[in-house]
Amino acid sequence: MSFKLPITAALLGLLTACGYPQTEIVTRGDQFVLTGIIDETTLDVIREARQGTPGISTISLQNVPGSANDEASLSKLTHYIRAENLDTIVPSDGIVASGGTDMALMGRRHVIEPGACVGVHSWAAGVFGLAVDTGADLPRDAPEHQLYLKFYDSIGINRDFYWFTLEVAGPDDVHWMTPAEINRFGLSDVPVPADGKTAAQRNERCFGRLTV
Repeated sequence: MSFKLPITAALLGLLTACGYPQTEIVTRGDQFVLTGIIDETTLDVIREARQGTPGISTISLQNVPGSANDEASLSKLTHYIRAENLDTIVPSDGIVASGGTDMALMGRRHVIEPGACVGVHSWAAGVFGLAVDTGADLPRDAPEHQLYLKFYDSIGINRDFYWFTLEVAGPDDVHWMTPAEINRFGLSDVPVPADGKTAAQRNERCFGRLTV
């Protein structure tokens, strides 16, 4: 199993002892507001919400800090969101990281609002609480990369973004992307304006929002 979460010692303890908050959706105006960690149940959560209110076509990722099972979520979830012509948005007070950042890119139209926190880092593979392998440790021709490369190919994101995520932070850390980085890789269909924030200011703001 591979996963994209900031795997700190404290987080490992929490996940092992208490599990993790699975994704939940509430309807707010003309949007579905999504929170929680993506796993194999997320697709059913979205389907159920749409059955009740099929006229809504935008998923707002309010607090989606990662994914617990990339193999179970990436391809099926992407296919559904694209087939249903759903849009994704990270609101100005929202946060996505790791696998949550991947989900933010699945929408037919994907928008990151100014002030939103977008975190990336290397994925890890293994079992919670045990030693893991990380994407950054593997050569670029390793087959383990194919799941992610095929995903980014399918949504039209340059593979350079994938290699960037592996190199910029390890699995126990998060790099909060600058507006320039978001625009560089085309992560938002509406360019994000410069905010003048330092890395320290961005870390304070975004780590303050990061919850599991």
